Amino acid sequence: MNFANTALMAALAATTLSVPALAQGGEFQLPEQCTSSTGMGNMDRSSMGHGSMHGNQDGGMGSAMMGMMGMDMNLEAMPEHVQENMAKMMITMPAMHEGMMNQDADVAFACGMIAHHQGAIDMAQVLLDHGDDPQMRALAEEIIDAQVAEIEQMTNWLIENAN
Repeated sequence: MNFANTALMAALAATTLSVPALAQGGEFQLPEQCTSSTGMGNMDRSSMGHGSMHGNQDGGMGSAMMGMMGMDMNLEAMPEHVQENMAKMMITMPAMHEGMMNQDADVAFACGMIAHHQGAIDMAQVLLDHGDDPQMRALAEEIIDAQVAEIEQMTNWLIENAN
C-alpha cells in the first residue's frame, strides 16, 4: 500500500467512524428519531456488504467503497486491526449518512454525530484490543468515555425534542 492510500485510509477512518455502543456487536441501529423522517426507514446494513470486508473482493459495499477510493487491495493481507477498523467503518458510515439525511437540521446533526461518535468508539476499542503504547491506550479509554457520554446526551435530546 502506498503512502497516499495509507494516509487516505487513516484520514477516512479518523473522520468518519462512529455509532452508539450497540455497533460493537455489529448490530447498531440509529435511534428511531433518526430514521422516521428520512424517507429511508430503518436501513438494514447487513445487505450493504459491511460484513463482507474480510476478503470479499468481488462485491459488497466494502470492496466497492475501497475501489471508489482507489484502494484496490486484498484486505485479508492487512493486519487484523486494519480489517477490524474497516469492517466497523462499513457499519458506521452508512448509519452516519442515514442520520444526516433527516429533514430537520438539529436532528440530522445529532443522528449523524451519534454514528460518527460510535466510529470513534469502535476505533478506540480496536486500539485497546491490539495496541501496546500506554499513552495511546489511555487516550483510547478517554475517547470511549467522552464519546459514550456525548452519544447519551444526543440520544436523550432526540427523545425529548425530535418529532
